[in-house]
Amino acid sequence: MSTTLEPGKSTRPRAAKAYVIAVANQKGGVAKTTTVASVGAALAEAGQRVLLVDLDPQACLTFSLGYDPETIESSIHQLLLQDADPADVVISTEDGPDLVPATIELATAEQLLLTRTGREQLLKKALAPLLKRYDVILLDCPPSLGILTTVALTAANGVLIPLQCETLSHRGVGQLLDTIHDVKKMTNRRLSVLGVLPTLFDARTTHSRLVLDRIGADYGVAVIEPVIPKSVRFAEAPAAGRSILATSRSSKGAAAYREVAENLLDIAGLREV
Repeated sequence: MSTTLEPGKSTRPRAAKAYVIAVANQKGGVAKTTTVASVGAALAEAGQRVLLVDLDPQACLTFSLGYDPETIESSIHQLLLQDADPADVVISTEDGPDLVPATIELATAEQLLLTRTGREQLLKKALAPLLKRYDVILLDCPPSLGILTTVALTAANGVLIPLQCETLSHRGVGQLLDTIHDVKKMTNRRLSVLGVLPTLFDARTTHSRLVLDRIGADYGVAVIEPVIPKSVRFAEAPAAGRSILATSRSSKGAAAYREVAENLLDIAGLREV
């Protein structure tokens, strides 16, 4: 396993344990994976030790960061089933963060986990040996509210909700907040909602602006700024196996994610650790 940073390069004192952020929304196509890759790269660029965890059986994060999921031998699947040591699963990326990759095997995990005692705690336990090695861990959740999302929420300190500025995506936030409420009651009382991150925002359309205006009022959650603009640059980045911070460093999208990363450090209280 490679380390993300050389000693002494952090911009703040090292945390005793990593702050874990689940990036979740049960609706697909809202830029969850783009957000994990981009925020992770921005945090690493800012001097944080960052680990990204791909919890989606489609393995889009793994592919987007330059790895062919079909060539991966040990992944989050083996980690959840306790068939691999955490340190043996972590791989490095060119963008700075380390990565726990995913493969299509993860598609069978939900059925397998249903028979495991304390299944909601399995990811939390699997990540425990890694917490002192990183400042921030970002969990890329699948587009569902199944067991993989539940184990992510149980392992997390906070939840970041990417939200495409469209009505259908907007309506789904309520369901996710209900799931978060249940997890807080049953398996993770410390869990908090960091906020909603508006993505794929097109300022030219009235519809996007109306959805953006309603988010905070409808659900009583913070809206994290700045909004992420809709741009073809995001679609181009995965083909290069890098984030937009590497493929289009001076673009508006890259600048927006850098600012989001800085704001998350403040929202999560990480600057004071």
